[in-house]
Amino acid sequence: MNGTEFIAATAAILFMAFLAGWFTHWLISRITRVTRSDMDDLDKMAQELHHAEEERDQAVIYMQQREAELTNKMAQTEAELEAAMDGLRDARRETEELRAYIERVNQAS
Repeated sequence: MNGTEFIAATAAILFMAFLAGWFTHWLISRITRVTRSDMDDLDKMAQELHHAEEERDQAVIYMQQREAELTNKMAQTEAELEAAMDGLRDARRETEELRAYIERVNQAS
């Protein structure tokens, strides 16, 4: 094999390697290419996610407001219960005093 044949063989091998590399690159880019429909799907999912996050935030705000209302209502109910219990306690004490007074009056007569 003389120098010219060696150069031609080397050039052919390098050209074949170049073609193999180019074909591999084309095949990989063809397989992994993002299509327009994929991008549309991603946009739609992003919009739905944004909408869901807004709804979640609104639900959290509503639940916080509702919790505050219920806490306030419970505090008012507890205050009313305490007042009613105090009134009942006073009424029982007064009833016992009246019974004792009536028994004393009946015993004195």
